[in-house]
Amino acid sequence: MIRTVLAIAAIGAVIATSTAFAGPTATPKLNGTVGPGFTIKLTKARKTVKTLTHGRYTFVIKDKAAIHNFTLERESGGTFEKQLTTVSFVGTKSVTVRLRKGKWKFYCKPHESTMFGFFTVK
Repeated sequence: MIRTVLAIAAIGAVIATSTAFAGPTATPKLNGTVGPGFTIKLTKARKTVKTLTHGRYTFVIKDKAAIHNFTLERESGGTFEKQLTTVSFVGTKSVTVRLRKGKWKFYCKPHESTMFGFFTVK
């Protein structure tokens, strides 16, 4: 009986130690670019984003023109709209967002009719 209790305690200590050293899981990174011309894109590991798994993502936006912005909107399954960069901003900005299931759109608000893209979160 004592050996069983000690064995269980030892296993518990090993699990606790390995969990403590595992550290947090890295948040996946998405790369967005807007400008300098009338272009906007969103990639993950250099591939165009079409489908993602729901969860938290860090959007790293390179805004290359003071006439554009990068806006993210959830089109189906609820409401969410957030400007990740503003029209006057030029530079790189990182924003972490929790993506829920549904259809999402990214676009430049002043030029939404021509500068946009879509992806699906499952």
